[in-house]
Amino acid sequence: MASLNDIRSTFLNYFEKQGHAVVASSPLVPRNDPTLLFANSGMVQFKNLFTGLETRDYARATTSQKCVRAGGKHNDLDNVGYTARHHTFFEMLGNFSFGDYFKEEAITFAWELLTQEFGIPKDKLLVTVYHTDDEAAQIWKKVAGLSDDKIIRIPTDDNFWRMGPTGPCGPCTEIFYDHGEDIWGGPPGSADEDGDRFIEIWNVVFMQNEQFEDGSMKPLKMQSIDTGMGLERVGALLQGKHDNYDTDLMRNLIEASAHATGVDPDGTGKTHHRVIADHLRSTSFLIADGVMPANDGRGYVLRRIMRRAMRHAHLLGAKDPLMHRLVPALVRQMGAAFPELGQAQSLIEETLHLEETRFRQTLDRGLKLLDDELLALPEGSTLPGATAFKLYDTFGFPLDLTQDALREKGREVDTDGFDTAMAEQKAKARAAWSGTGEAADSAIWFDILDAHGATDFLGYDTETAEGQIAALVMDGAEAQSAKQGQEVQIILNQTPFYAESGGQVGDKGVIKTETGLARISDTKKSQGVFIHIAIVESGEISKGAAAVLEVDHARRTAIRANHSATHLLHEALRAALGDRVAQRGSLNAQDRLRFDFSHGKALTLDEIGRVETEVNAYIRQNAVVETRIMTPDDARAIGAQALFGEKYGDEVRVVSMGMQAGSGRGSAGSTYSLELCGGTHVRRTGDIGAFVLLGDSASSAGVRRIEALTGQAAMEYLRTQDQRLAEVASDLKAQAADVPARVKALLDERKALSNEVAQLRRELAMAGGAGQGGEAAGEVVNGIKFVAQVLSGVSGKDLPALIDEHKARIGSGAVLLIADAGGKAAVAAGVTEDSTGKVSAVDLVKAAVAELGGKGGGGRADMAQGGGKDVTNAQGAIAAAKQILEG
Repeated sequence: MASLNDIRSTFLNYFEKQGHAVVASSPLVPRNDPTLLFANSGMVQFKNLFTGLETRDYARATTSQKCVRAGGKHNDLDNVGYTARHHTFFEMLGNFSFGDYFKEEAITFAWELLTQEFGIPKDKLLVTVYHTDDEAAQIWKKVAGLSDDKIIRIPTDDNFWRMGPTGPCGPCTEIFYDHGEDIWGGPPGSADEDGDRFIEIWNVVFMQNEQFEDGSMKPLKMQSIDTGMGLERVGALLQGKHDNYDTDLMRNLIEASAHATGVDPDGTGKTHHRVIADHLRSTSFLIADGVMPANDGRGYVLRRIMRRAMRHAHLLGAKDPLMHRLVPALVRQMGAAFPELGQAQSLIEETLHLEETRFRQTLDRGLKLLDDELLALPEGSTLPGATAFKLYDTFGFPLDLTQDALREKGREVDTDGFDTAMAEQKAKARAAWSGTGEAADSAIWFDILDAHGATDFLGYDTETAEGQIAALVMDGAEAQSAKQGQEVQIILNQTPFYAESGGQVGDKGVIKTETGLARISDTKKSQGVFIHIAIVESGEISKGAAAVLEVDHARRTAIRANHSATHLLHEALRAALGDRVAQRGSLNAQDRLRFDFSHGKALTLDEIGRVETEVNAYIRQNAVVETRIMTPDDARAIGAQALFGEKYGDEVRVVSMGMQAGSGRGSAGSTYSLELCGGTHVRRTGDIGAFVLLGDSASSAGVRRIEALTGQAAMEYLRTQDQRLAEVASDLKAQAADVPARVKALLDERKALSNEVAQLRRELAMAGGAGQGGEAAGEVVNGIKFVAQVLSGVSGKDLPALIDEHKARIGSGAVLLIADAGGKAAVAAGVTEDSTGKVSAVDLVKAAVAELGGKGGGGRADMAQGGGKDVTNAQGAIAAAKQILEG
């Protein structure tokens, strides 16, 4: 019996032999279709090839595309576990032609693969075609020899595919397998077509027309092929099963669940095991593709699937978290075809374990509430919507989880009442919301959040994506469009643009639509809504339009490097200065990083060198940067550093990087840096490139600030420093290595010369030499000997020493010195001890300063100093001092 892995390989190998490129499955989160919650078919990643917006180096492709249908218009969640062919996760096998081959080759490939490679009996197959597609009908007769009764013409959209209201479209041909007369059901198009006898296994779309707004169609210049065959469906057929859950892959997962719970896989717990097996696949693949549990968007859908599986595990009697223990079985089954499963295994296990641990804490209380409410209701009556809403609002039970629990009891939920209760809660929240008071923060963001939901951030995994413009805001009000030259705030359903937070600046880039281009100058967020601040550079941007989103790659790369370096810097500071060091703020921009931390004094040169050396050592280690989702308490319990004063939600991202070398603070192999952080980071520490610490300074009391550079900016800084050193060495006529010693010698020489010059100036001043005003011999005023001089070439700081020397010379009396300091005046006065009872040096200085355009002056009775704005009235200042002496 061929396994599902064998069937997948056979399919891909067959088309590879027919000249098709084997293309890896795209992520479950579409990057090129903003209307889809998750990839739900094989053609999603090729949409732009079909429309001609993109070209690749192949015109034929084949894939096994992972798909999820559990939210939005494509939602099979409610039926999973109860039917034979519904899944939240499935694989879609497909072959595609982009303007290469068309109908005849596509039909030939399909028939040859099914009947020759897979060995399906020809008499068990029949096909449908669109009722006007005579060409496809004739090709089926020619290639497969099918009779008219096995080529069924369908006049409905079941056999006519459209990409949307306008754009590429075309007829389909579908291939069905007849399971035999013992199973009820009729062929497609008949009254009994919903039965299980005739099962569709393959759909081939002939993308041949373009539809316009007026309903008219024209042939496409590039006619293409898009096909899809569910692996699980064809697998069941080839393995002789009528139920997808009986295929080898699904059966292995079901038996893993049965082994872990000790419950018979085919007994009363059959449905529970099937739900767990299906949901294990969808949740694991979603996590591997970067989706994390959340309260909105894709993360909310993931959480719903998780909690549905976890409730079924509870019903099987599992006392401890179960889902994470089944991940190894899934990796064994599908890891070879999808390596991302193995690569993300630890993250998947940890996320499932965390979610189930938290959910189990509320599951019992929620189910007890549900049971109590049911006991109070008449048998078989509908559960009030208000009760279902309480389960959702208080215990985190999504409506579909409550409906699933009641389904087993034969009951329903008043969904209208649930919607009413939800609307009432939103109205209360809207009335209570007052914003944060910032100029850009207004109630409009709450209205947008209420109408469109939170923005789904894709930027951890990609810098380009497609989004749909949910709203445009201009001058504080919503707008339908924005034209060239206008400033506008753009809100999308999903975005790769990081919004400013946690010290990381917002992204810049461009948003393109079919009608215009806007350049994003910044990205911010309010109430979970990402606000893209833009100017329309060309054309017009309209609400509701699909848009291509491109983050400035070079800028984001530099920001990521700086942010990751900040984490390493934080830990290096703790290693150098002690664990008391704590972050007090940061800035991670494209050109630099800034880090504020608690520390009472400046770093020494040795400490700066140790920090810089350690950061660069972990950069060179080139360790993988890992991210996990945890509760804040669990994160702190493992030692993760949190930002002081930051408010955290129920879940946090924990970023780890670097491995301890075994010396110093940690044990060998333990994580070096472990921090709570919602920012974007490099994939490996080596991507930072280099780290240069520019120095530290005081930020506020007890807080120091470090500025640093990374990557190209660090290299350019070092190159500039080298150039400057080379210039200095050239001027000194010395080798670069000798520059410090030569500069020190020059400074010492300069200091000695300065001291010598100062001494000569003092001696000259005392001698009353050339250029000195006043009379050094002095005069007697009111019985007090008074010496006054106006000095040039003497600094104000030299005056006290000169005052003391004059006082020593005269023995008794007063001295006034005025120094010409570049047009301004420095004033000093001194009074010998025996004369301080007659006059105060302070009074002499104040009188002189007033004449020189200054104010005040102060000191002691025997020594005082002051200053003035204009030295030209020095003689007037001396005269004013004399008047003080004269009394």
